[in-house]
Amino acid sequence: MITPIIMAGGSGSRLWPLSRQLFSKQFLTLFGENSMLQATAKRLSGVDHKAPMVICNEEHRFSVAEQFRAKSIPNSGIILEPVGRNTAPAIALPAFQAINSGEDPLLLVLAADHVIKDEAAFCASIEKAAVIAEQGKLVTFGIVPTAPETGYGYIKRGDEHSEGFIVDSFVEKPDLAKAQSYLVSEQYYWNSGMFLFKASSYLNELKAYRPDIYSACEQAMAKTQADIDFIRVDSEAFDACPDDSIDYAVMEKTEHAVVVPMDCGWSDVGSWSALWDIEDKDIDGNVFKGDVINVNSSNTYVNAEERLVAVVGLDDVVVVETKDAILVSKKSKVQEVKQVVNQLKTEQRSEFKHHREVYRPWGKYDSVDNGERFQVKRITVKPGSKLSVQMHHHRAEHWIVVSGTAKVTNGEQELLLTENQSTYIPIGVVHALENPGKVDLELIEVQSGSYLGEDDIVRFEDRYGRVENK
Repeated sequence: MITPIIMAGGSGSRLWPLSRQLFSKQFLTLFGENSMLQATAKRLSGVDHKAPMVICNEEHRFSVAEQFRAKSIPNSGIILEPVGRNTAPAIALPAFQAINSGEDPLLLVLAADHVIKDEAAFCASIEKAAVIAEQGKLVTFGIVPTAPETGYGYIKRGDEHSEGFIVDSFVEKPDLAKAQSYLVSEQYYWNSGMFLFKASSYLNELKAYRPDIYSACEQAMAKTQADIDFIRVDSEAFDACPDDSIDYAVMEKTEHAVVVPMDCGWSDVGSWSALWDIEDKDIDGNVFKGDVINVNSSNTYVNAEERLVAVVGLDDVVVVETKDAILVSKKSKVQEVKQVVNQLKTEQRSEFKHHREVYRPWGKYDSVDNGERFQVKRITVKPGSKLSVQMHHHRAEHWIVVSGTAKVTNGEQELLLTENQSTYIPIGVVHALENPGKVDLELIEVQSGSYLGEDDIVRFEDRYGRVENK
């Protein structure tokens, strides 16, 4: 049986302002009704498989767990990378996890941020690849190209092997002339970054060609710790692991690489123009999402998250509106959005890191308004959830319940507050907030004080492993 490995790392910076460091591309619902992570897991329904394992970084752990919970998708473990070390080490971690548990399954390695329109074709290619992988081969999936794409790497096929082809070579992103020649030759595929192989086959090849990565990952998985839904690896060992991709570390060196063609309406949705490409368009080539009024625009993509967006006389333009930022770009220049993100990061602006609305394991908060010595948040707490027992050195808080029931610890007091009731929490007082009900608790929090940063939190108790200051 196949064990899917979903790699849910990455920042998707070219999809800013929807994609942010703490809520990035794979968690967004960009195409269809599910987020990209949820869609990745759900499309496996046509394959005989175990519950997937997920690889993600520490700061995304609760987003991953919540997205699986929200759609009742089972998982067999969420492995946390303390630092990013690229795909070769990331894939080694679940491979060791499987071997250490006494199994040697076929590992289906998938990225969490791809769109696949033809799921039947996707599953059919996996079934073909499984036969080859059982023979000890390392299978990569090559996307049958539909255009001379210069933004993807390519795989050149060699002699036939079962339902696939021996890999002749991996080719870097070509210029347009080369890409056109690849398309005409019918010997090249887009490199999808998806793989299928036995856990032992991958680890044997990794040990042969990158023993340093093999050793570091083996040590990291020798001292794992279970934490709620998460598997924490030994951070010191993994910190010492070299950074390398599976292509460079293994696939370009091994003599056992086989490519299986896949023609399934695939896209890695690497930019806003790529998303425009795969969406259904109106008669003028437009894609409009949200509350949009259009007058004489064509070939334009508009995503209105919160407000009415009116566009007049635009052509080949992308407009993306969120609560705290708006992007307007020529469609041909959307790759340069990453420069905006780099500038935001350099200036340490919050729009680089998170949205105005921030998700937490207990629910979410929306920063409605703020000034020099005040901040107003709308807080939503899920049924049965509780925020940490905490205190603040520099701010007081006033909570007003909008709907639901709040169980409040305020110093020595325990209170039950319902709609239109409130409480005041002075600076330095230990407090906690819990939703004991069966519906969402919504409240307005007014903070006031000399410093209002999220790092002014001293946690004493926490259900989510965050007792240290954040």
